[in-house]
Amino acid sequence: MNPLPLHELTTGLRRNGLVRFLEQYEKAHPDLHLKDLAVQAVDDDRGMWVDGRRVVNFGSDSFLGLDRHPRILEALRRGVEKWGAHNGTSRAFSSVEANVVAEAKLASWLGVEDTLVYPSVTLTNLGAIPALVGRQDLVLCDQLGHHSLQEGMRLAQASGVRTGMFPHADPAQLRRALEEAPPYRLALVCVDGIYSMSGTVPPLAELDKVCRDYRAILYVDDAHATGVHGRRGRGTALEHIPDISNTLVVGSLSKAFSCFGGFISCSRELKKLLKMRSSSFVFGGPVPPAYLEAVCEACEILESSEYEVLAGRLNGNIRRLVDGLARRGIPCLGGGTPIVTVLVGDEADALRAGRALFDDGYYAQSVTFPAVEYHKAVLRLQVNANHLESDIEGLAVSVANALEGVRAIKKAA
Repeated sequence: MNPLPLHELTTGLRRNGLVRFLEQYEKAHPDLHLKDLAVQAVDDDRGMWVDGRRVVNFGSDSFLGLDRHPRILEALRRGVEKWGAHNGTSRAFSSVEANVVAEAKLASWLGVEDTLVYPSVTLTNLGAIPALVGRQDLVLCDQLGHHSLQEGMRLAQASGVRTGMFPHADPAQLRRALEEAPPYRLALVCVDGIYSMSGTVPPLAELDKVCRDYRAILYVDDAHATGVHGRRGRGTALEHIPDISNTLVVGSLSKAFSCFGGFISCSRELKKLLKMRSSSFVFGGPVPPAYLEAVCEACEILESSEYEVLAGRLNGNIRRLVDGLARRGIPCLGGGTPIVTVLVGDEADALRAGRALFDDGYYAQSVTFPAVEYHKAVLRLQVNANHLESDIEGLAVSVANALEGVRAIKKAA
């Protein structure tokens, strides 16, 4: 009897190089492989329960702690009572009033003409990038740009748009790439505002200058900066580029906002065109209305004096962790954003370090290939405003002990 095609498909997928690599690590290090965890409960101090034990979660990108904020939770309750669980239609047909209000509030907070909300940042990039360009145009992406930027570029490429990569955060190499490109009508240059694996900010002002010199638009995925970087948390583009009239800013509503969705800044004219051309907007489900009510509440918090309190706590915690690591001789990437990254190197060593932290009562993400380059695995520590000072200090001690333990194992081997 011939095997079913679905069985053949599954067998074939297991031969894929990436799948074999990941399954090999899972098999070789089953006790270290802290992936696909099931979280049973959480508390207000970033505690989470896994397999019946509490660990402090340093893997959350709810940077301001708004996921536990009473005003956000109350807005969600009000939204459910008003709108129900979902409105169940593509926004190509209709949008609930809360969506219209949320887009206006986001635009007012950012100081831009308008915004367009998508179901997620990934769907924003997958929809907006191919919608913005045509066959006469060019898309260039930073080589370390977020996966969704690169996927959006590939979708554009599939429609006949010329594409390419340029060396990470390098304005001179971007200039060279644009100079050497075949003639184009316009170029779209895609970068991150904060790179998610290093916590670093690229030289946006210099990149913007190159774009203006070469008929290009700067497209900034500011997901990890939304709500936490710059004045009122408006992000890297508004903080570092003197004039963002030639910049498109993508922001997250599910990280610091602790809600749901993504958005792009735009003019009212461009918004109408994106609604027509952006497939993930037309064919993707909308953000549930209750979350749109919560987005409106988050905007109110960001515009209030309370934001300074939350941002002060967050920035104090970031400094406390960076200083604690430095006192123990541990350098880190970033350090000025909520993403604090410690380079480990070997994939197995990063998994061992992550497991040692977990056994100490702290959860952090051991990030390995392919999310980072091979043998450049890291511990990614994500700092939140509602982490306790004692837990920040304890984490720094635990990281030092974990890395020392990894070195001892290697020395013994």
